[in-house]
Amino acid sequence: MARKALSIICIFLIVCGLAVGSAWAAKLKIGLVFDVGGKGDQSFNDSAYRGLQWASKYDISHVEIEPGADADRETGVRMLASQGFDLVFGVGFLFTDAIKDVADDFPNTKFAIIDGFIPDKPNVSSMLFTEHEGSFLVGIIAGMKAKADGKDTIGFIGGMDIPLIHKFEAGYKAGVEYVYPGCKILSDYAGTTPSAFADPVKGKELALAQINRGAYVIYHASGLTGAGVYEAAKERKVYVIGVDSNQNHLGHDKETGKNYGLTSMLKQVDVAVYLTVKYLSEGKFNAGCPDIRPGRHRPNRGTDLSRGLLRSG
Repeated sequence: MARKALSIICIFLIVCGLAVGSAWAAKLKIGLVFDVGGKGDQSFNDSAYRGLQWASKYDISHVEIEPGADADRETGVRMLASQGFDLVFGVGFLFTDAIKDVADDFPNTKFAIIDGFIPDKPNVSSMLFTEHEGSFLVGIIAGMKAKADGKDTIGFIGGMDIPLIHKFEAGYKAGVEYVYPGCKILSDYAGTTPSAFADPVKGKELALAQINRGAYVIYHASGLTGAGVYEAAKERKVYVIGVDSNQNHLGHDKETGKNYGLTSMLKQVDVAVYLTVKYLSEGKFNAGCPDIRPGRHRPNRGTDLSRGLLRSG
């Protein structure tokens, strides 16, 4: 079903490309293929899309594709490259193999992979982040909150059990231990496949289990799965630390008016996407692992990104 949907999208884009080709002649054409969880996850994917929206102030046109959990990611990336897009983003490490293959076939197209590493290709930018550093800081916040309120247990819930998410967990644990050495730290993962980033039911199940074991603050790094963590927290009146986007509002309890969204850790995928497009519009492209230093740039931050957030490069 996902492949069929992607085929329909491809046909639609081809037709649209013919219809509006002249209008795009003077514009950079930017394509973005979402990761598991897709647009609307209020986390990782939405952060990438937000950066693309910020970049709309430059002379660009953009298209997004949502391939689905089981779809062939290479199909979407290859379709955009074959349509003459100037820059194609793959949102997530799962695009590593796809971009490796397609980049060789389209040397004049620029590619950027978020959370993936593809070295030695002059047309590929690998966008890597220091997730453990921001996670250390929210670990400090979790430990301080638990200690101040007389609690002795906090939790971590990851999406897919992989080294990338282990970085979040390790930094978080180190932060908690830094301020509250005696605090007990629970840890669980939603699964070992990409669908672990898009399973709110599992997220809620894991969160409830941790809460039953005394968890007072839970930090999740699980994409859409984290929506279930917030549901559990509001039901049981404990706190959640969000990730990648400002998720504080997800902890708002409409009945009581209390907010259980303690803070959110942003590694600023949005800023990295924005700056990559900005630089390309200026005729610059940083292949390899560019030092984007997102902490120095916060375009169009707005009020929704200025309340209760912890920002991390």
